[in-house]
Amino acid sequence: MKLASLLSALALGIASFAVQAADPIVIKFSHVVAPDTPKGRAADHFKKLAEERTKGRVKVEVFPNSQLYKDREEMEALQLGAVQMLAPSLAKFGPLGVRSFELFDLPYIFPNKESLYRVMDGDIGKKLFTLLEAKGITGLAFWDNGFKQMSANKPLHTLEDFKGLKMRIQSSKVLEAQMKALGANPQVMAFSEVYSALQQGVVDGTENPMSNLYTQKMHEVQKHLTLSDHGYLGYAVIVNKGFWDGLPADVRDILNKAMADTTVFERKIAQEENDEALAKVKASGYTAIYTLPYKDRVVWQQAMLPVHKEFEEKIGRDFIQAAYNIAAQVEKEKAAQPAAPASKDKPGPAKAKPAAKPEKK
Repeated sequence: MKLASLLSALALGIASFAVQAADPIVIKFSHVVAPDTPKGRAADHFKKLAEERTKGRVKVEVFPNSQLYKDREEMEALQLGAVQMLAPSLAKFGPLGVRSFELFDLPYIFPNKESLYRVMDGDIGKKLFTLLEAKGITGLAFWDNGFKQMSANKPLHTLEDFKGLKMRIQSSKVLEAQMKALGANPQVMAFSEVYSALQQGVVDGTENPMSNLYTQKMHEVQKHLTLSDHGYLGYAVIVNKGFWDGLPADVRDILNKAMADTTVFERKIAQEENDEALAKVKASGYTAIYTLPYKDRVVWQQAMLPVHKEFEEKIGRDFIQAAYNIAAQVEKEKAAQPAAPASKDKPGPAKAKPAAKPEKK
């Protein structure tokens, strides 16, 4: 009897272990934007690739639109293990204490996408991700959401137009300084609260890539939009370090490749989404759209360049100088290609020292 009971218990134990072993590894992927944005679509794309390529060993649960956590909550949730994956905007790392990520918030530091991607995918991006390890976070990829545009309920054509406006920003000391340099009053606010704040007049305006502005319907409560490309909004896909390190090595390799392929997909659709969003905002008739002329972009750039100098100690002088060097190298390469000259519709690489000058025409 004892032997029979022991064999029975052993069989139950083996069966229980088999069921547990068959349970998929769950990755809760939380984000704060709509599913039809570049980040939202990319999160769903990663889910598809991860589940297919691991043959069901991994299950990715995507929670968009701040369903689980708002801007200020999600990073803590990741560190505590309540979620396993996030794709926060790059401005979110300053409040976490990793101020070097605020490199991406500096106004007019990236004159084009080529410069931006070289920063993200090269030594600078690798060094930035290394800084997250001490916070219990592992960086996987940089995703794109495009250059930012200014919107408000009055025209924003000159620096004088910003005087006294309450402009919503993410929680970033750099963005705060940027708005103050323009003469505006920065207002930190969670992304999910912006539409109602604009609608009710709690804030007068904001800055966003076109896809965010359109999918959150901010254009319905903003009468004016200035295409300024003054700043950049991107994301870092990050995971809880303990969770990531604890994955089976083969699963981690598969997920790394899925993330790399998703990043290629995400960057491709980011510009397409922004172009489509701009066309839809134009067609809606809600918002008057103004393209900032080159000569005025130079004026805006000069007004905001002191922000670079102000934050070089916090961000790291080496990081900023490396970004300047990459931008200059890209411009040099473009100038050497007669068939594809450097674009003249934006100011050149921004440099705090010496002061930036307009490109020669």
